[in-house]
Amino acid sequence: QVHVEESGGGLVQAGGSLRLSCAASGIAFSNAAILWHRQAPGKERELVGDISRLGTPNYVASVKGRFTISRDNAKNTVYLQMNSLKSEDTAIYYCRIHTYYGLDYWGKGILVTVSS
Repeated sequence: QVHVEESGGGLVQAGGSLRLSCAASGIAFSNAAILWHRQAPGKERELVGDISRLGTPNYVASVKGRFTISRDNAKNTVYLQMNSLKSEDTAIYYCRIHTYYGLDYWGKGILVTVSS
């Protein structure tokens, strides 16, 4: 059974930092690409960035230079380091595991609130 869980969210002031974690079990983690999405209040879910199974990260323009995605395959965990946070980064953040065989598994999401 596959289990995906985000952690590390919370309330932070604008300009501050948070690190989210996404831990997975029951899956061939090292062969999977991992994606981070977010959904702000009243908006559609959007992609934040991803990291390939080889460890290459990609980011959308709005977070590039502020967010960093990394992975630790030994711990079956991916991290989203968020720096210089802005109020517009307030959202529920979701982790998506995209397996080598094209299956997707989502976490339940975790709330990040940035106060201005």
